Amino acid sequence: MKSIDMRGIGALAEQLGDHELHVFLMPYERRQKRQPLLDVLGAYLSLHGDEVGLIDGEFGRPELDQRHGRALNFNWSHSGDFALAVIGKCCAPGIDIERRRSRARALDIAAHYFCKEELAVLASMPESTRGDEFLRLWTAKEAVLKALGRGIAFGLHRLHVATFQDRPVLRWLDGDDASAWQVQSVDVGFDYIAALAWRGSARQIQCWMIVS
Repeated sequence: MKSIDMRGIGALAEQLGDHELHVFLMPYERRQKRQPLLDVLGAYLSLHGDEVGLIDGEFGRPELDQRHGRALNFNWSHSGDFALAVIGKCCAPGIDIERRRSRARALDIAAHYFCKEELAVLASMPESTRGDEFLRLWTAKEAVLKALGRGIAFGLHRLHVATFQDRPVLRWLDGDDASAWQVQSVDVGFDYIAALAWRGSARQIQCWMIVS
């Protein structure tokens, strides 16, 4: 993943094509709330981060205030010491990041939230690898639901994600055509697992790590 500082992000805005998505990994502390996201969006809008206005969509998905126009779409997620943001045009992306940690209750959680096919896959795996597979499924499902603008309240059981060579694949989505969706894993380092999703054709994904 390439490194970039905040001063360099503004130049990227002019390069963002309709068939690209820009992804940023950044250090994060909860006390910062949405400020790191606002700073990144501000760089794309030629504004100071404090001038960027956000509103919550119908189901809580954050969106740019209408005064900024409708050219940019974004999503973000944070876990542990990092946040992950995606910026794009002409699509509504969803992104999710989770820190790797012991998942002793992975099967119990999957039994409550996942579809039966996903639960069967997890149950067949050795405990040593089950935790990572659980997170691959979880982040991919979250990314799709965030792209839908619905979040977990939509129901994690209403979509089926499989993994092929550690890559997520959307097999089924209630009320939609799963083949119309793109789901990709995002390499954010050994300690984290992340996924990105959007509805539409394939896009070029460019990733940067924001440094001070």
